[in-house]
Amino acid sequence: MRNSKNNKIALLFIVGYISLILTSCENLIEIDSPKGEIPAEMVFESSETATAAINQLYAKLRDDSMLTENLYGSNVTMGFYADEFDYYGSSISPINDYMEHRVLATSTINKTFWTTSYQLIYMCKLALDRLKGSKKLPVSTKNQLEGEALFVRALVHFYLTNYYGDIPYVTTSNYAENQLVSKQKHEQVYQLVKDDLMHAQELLPKDYPTSERIRANYFTATALRARVALYQEKWKEAEEQATSIIASNAVYVMENDASKTFLKDSKETILQLKTKKSGDRTYEAIVFVFETGPPVTMALSQRLVNDFEPNDERKQNWIKKVTTNGNSWYCPYKYKQYKVGTTSTEYSILFRLAEQYLIRAEARLNQGNIVGAKEDLNVIRQRAGLTPFTSNTLTDLSAAILKERRLELFSEQGHRWFDLKRLHLAETVLKPIKMGWKSTDVLFPLPEDELLMNPNLLPQNEGY
Repeated sequence: MRNSKNNKIALLFIVGYISLILTSCENLIEIDSPKGEIPAEMVFESSETATAAINQLYAKLRDDSMLTENLYGSNVTMGFYADEFDYYGSSISPINDYMEHRVLATSTINKTFWTTSYQLIYMCKLALDRLKGSKKLPVSTKNQLEGEALFVRALVHFYLTNYYGDIPYVTTSNYAENQLVSKQKHEQVYQLVKDDLMHAQELLPKDYPTSERIRANYFTATALRARVALYQEKWKEAEEQATSIIASNAVYVMENDASKTFLKDSKETILQLKTKKSGDRTYEAIVFVFETGPPVTMALSQRLVNDFEPNDERKQNWIKKVTTNGNSWYCPYKYKQYKVGTTSTEYSILFRLAEQYLIRAEARLNQGNIVGAKEDLNVIRQRAGLTPFTSNTLTDLSAAILKERRLELFSEQGHRWFDLKRLHLAETVLKPIKMGWKSTDVLFPLPEDELLMNPNLLPQNEGY
């Protein structure tokens, strides 16, 4: 029975040749193989079908993971959990639990974060196993696909450990073993993330495999490695990794015009998630943009809007003011195509160059390089149309970098929450404005169902 279940889950990953290669359908095909589909063991013997299978990792990131940009992804939930959004929806909505810091071990969104993440991790490991056993793939193709699977696995574990702390780092595709995995310490998870990223760097070329920046290359793995090093306070490593991207100025360039930053052909983009089909809007545009007030679900908090200087071009280009009957609200407007068109002008960005400048600024500051930190900070301010930052004091510069991260990265994958958490500022900033705040809110609860099925996940995180 267990082997049968294992086979079914494994084969959920296999992509039907007709549905994916000929008709570009993105749905995973369940088993048992109908006539006309490629057998599971053959998928990774062809460059076309192997690539199609790896593309499913990105599709799941976009549509069904904690990193999805839809209403239940980290862009929204973490924006509420921190101080980026005000909530206008129903008080009984599970999203309101994030706004009011009432997330429980039985939370449906919290459980979805966990389960979809480990489903995606399982898909990565299954792909890695099949790639290892492949006899016919060209070496360059095999390396590219393996590097991509390693990157996605590292990315998902990175978010999981930042949400939950100690978690299992799953490296097997054996279903029976995965049923009883044990938690590993947060720092151990970080090391395993780094190991995967270093291996990915060895395998991935610096060029993208397509004309669009929708699949991982060497610099994509490097961008995440820089972020991981920053979160670990490994300042030298963070600086080195960010510098390797910034120095690749033939590929990555800050757009002088802030309105071009989130276009699909932006030169700042390191990795983006392509829309399902040409003409589709991004989930961000669907979720964030509204034309009349009051908002149905959310608007940017007035605290965030007030933090922008009056002449900040990001405020002019990335925030939309909506006025109805004399009342005004503000919505994120980084993604402006909120109606279906003939072509998609925007894809959802996961990594971009501006973050690397901010990573390097913080890393340099913590190594005593005041001049270098200011130079990087002022690259961000200059693009925003602001005057250079001039103070040389450590305290002022540290606060300025944090503020620029808030203004540059708002509504993107929970950056604000993670900054407050890693810098030990969450209680100072959120306790006065969150009625349900508890000091233990820096970690989410492990889903109750998972604890009941696997006692190795105990103990539950403190406070739940």
